[in-house]
Amino acid sequence: MSTPQHPDGARAQLLAAAQHGDWTPRVLPQLPDGVEGRRSAVLVLFGVLDSIPAPTLDAAVAKDLDVLLQRRAPTLSSHPGQVSFPGGGREPGDRDDAATALREAEEETGLDPTGVEILAMLPALPLAVSNHHVTPVLGWWTKPSKVAAVDHAETVEVFRVPVAQLLDPATRFRSVTSRGSMTFKGPAFDVDGTIVWGFTAMVLDRLFDACGWTVPWDETRERPVAP
Repeated sequence: MSTPQHPDGARAQLLAAAQHGDWTPRVLPQLPDGVEGRRSAVLVLFGVLDSIPAPTLDAAVAKDLDVLLQRRAPTLSSHPGQVSFPGGGREPGDRDDAATALREAEEETGLDPTGVEILAMLPALPLAVSNHHVTPVLGWWTKPSKVAAVDHAETVEVFRVPVAQLLDPATRFRSVTSRGSMTFKGPAFDVDGTIVWGFTAMVLDRLFDACGWTVPWDETRERPVAP
């Protein structure tokens, strides 16, 4: 049986995963030849829950560790209604991908970027459905601030999800998505009826594996997910 670690241990494990993890995309379709894609960044922000209970689970993370997610507005032209990390396209005033991720997170969730420590910028990944190259920016919430949807035209909900809940084998399944003649399968999570799949789920899945946090789950369990 694994022993729950202090949150500081989780921070160190995230750092090590960023430096030594395998970030080669497994299930993401590549951008078409000759298409560079818009440069974008998302904030993958871990912290310590202050009031939301997490289930007891044999996992190598503290039960109060969480990750920040949001639900996109259903009226958006890109990834409508999906659960995602805060983030968006790079703008001319952004000095790097971390600046893009922090700016977008502040605009979308109202978080105070001064309370966020940037741990690492992971390799950019293709997001062919919207022609983006997305850099996951790994962050640690040193001073958590209040978060909520700022502009409901873009974000309808902001929430902090216990990592232990995401690691629960009962939460996990493989999403099956069809686009034209192509079928894609990838990791997914059912968090009390909220489905986390696609790019966001893939990044979380890879992080959990790289950190050594993954609890064995039934990888043959599949469910269709509508894009």
